[in-house]
Amino acid sequence: MTRRGDGRLNHDLDPGEKGPQDACGVFGIFAPNEEVAKLTYFGLYALQHRGQESAGIATSTGDKILVFKDMGLVSQVFDEGALEALQGDLAVGHARYSTTGASTWANAQPTLGPTKHGTVALGHNGNLTNTHTLIDLVEERLGVERREALLAAGGTDTAVLTALLGWDRFETLTETAIELLPHIQGAFSLVFMDEDTVYAARDPQGVRPLVLGELPSGGWVVASETPALDIVGARFVREIEPGEFVTIDANGVHSQRFADAAPKGCVFEYVYLARPDTAIAGRSIHAARLAMGRTLAREYPVEADMVMPTPESGTPAAVGYAQESGIPFGQGLTKNAYVGRTFIQPSQTLRQLGIRLKLNPLREQIEGKRLVVVDDSIVRGNTQRAVVAMLREAGAAEVHLRISSPPIEWPCFYGIDFATREELIAVGHAVEDIREHLGADSLGFISVEGMIAATEQPRAQLCTACFTGEYPIEPPVDARHLLSVQPVEVAP
Repeated sequence: MTRRGDGRLNHDLDPGEKGPQDACGVFGIFAPNEEVAKLTYFGLYALQHRGQESAGIATSTGDKILVFKDMGLVSQVFDEGALEALQGDLAVGHARYSTTGASTWANAQPTLGPTKHGTVALGHNGNLTNTHTLIDLVEERLGVERREALLAAGGTDTAVLTALLGWDRFETLTETAIELLPHIQGAFSLVFMDEDTVYAARDPQGVRPLVLGELPSGGWVVASETPALDIVGARFVREIEPGEFVTIDANGVHSQRFADAAPKGCVFEYVYLARPDTAIAGRSIHAARLAMGRTLAREYPVEADMVMPTPESGTPAAVGYAQESGIPFGQGLTKNAYVGRTFIQPSQTLRQLGIRLKLNPLREQIEGKRLVVVDDSIVRGNTQRAVVAMLREAGAAEVHLRISSPPIEWPCFYGIDFATREELIAVGHAVEDIREHLGADSLGFISVEGMIAATEQPRAQLCTACFTGEYPIEPPVDARHLLSVQPVEVAP
């Protein structure tokens, strides 16, 4: 498994620390007589939070597939001319964040590959755990030259899947996919297409979300999250089930199973990854985060004057904390919404300002007050340490940190780019040690039980590996050394 060369994570707040990122957002549509490229564009726009490194759309005219992809945000990659050129009745789209494979144009999706009767374009959200075994399968089925070409190009899990879908033993892509899918291990929500059909598949554990919707025109949409259905005017029909394979063509939607369902949905979707206006397994993400905040208030009460979030991800939990505790909710930090990804690197002077590039304190709200500051998670702690220091400089009397997820102690192998264990501040350090390092007056993490209760899902149907080390799918053989790495000392 190849991790990013810089070893860092992406974060909304601090250039010195990047927070947990999901692998990708996927979108597929079958809608004759609709502008499918533009609908896919807006669907990807709604999924932009799931990946900001590259974006791509493939469409089919019935006899050939056209694809346009590039590095950057959806709004940067596509313009009116590019979308007008993508004609057809069906499309798949992808917004990527790399957890395996370098962040380069060559690894942008959808990926293209030959099939027995045409072409396949594929988008993947998740991360496979048996890629090396699948590469061996490429050699067995397609030859050593194809294997070597894949490895030379980086050997990403998505490229390997695309190659294997080109195996010519079967007459149809459906037959090929049904034979291949049981060989795949790990997290995968797939949306792919050939010249006349859109396909979708979800791993037997259903780690990453995938939903089906219907357009008023009778067309069909598959997407990572429900807001992508909303933005194109599609009615939510249902989730794609774990272990389910779906085909969508001129004859409608058809479903078959390639494996029994063994649900293990990612609990971090509820904590942070999914948009607050989405729903997973019938549970509103916003409602789950409010409930996490209320649980935090019960588990870690404190006398204070104001509850405030770390924008924006801490806001729903902060509202819940304020509701339960009776402490007034307020905004103590203002966020510059226009400081996002940039190709301009800050000078050393600006780098020293750190978090101030994106956040600035509202001094009249903060001065002299005892603050409860709510955030969704702590990875290395750089962001929270900078926030505490900034609030104290602005005159805060006390700063009490409350975190709406438990301490992150284990790496994720299913599509979230967490740090390795030696980078996670919670590994090998007591909560009191972390509190002292962050400079807070107190620190409280929600309990695993409290977090799970807020999701309203059975514990047996959730993956909590990053918090508990209990992996529902065997980690990759070449990455198991990451489970035993000793932590580094936190700076005083």
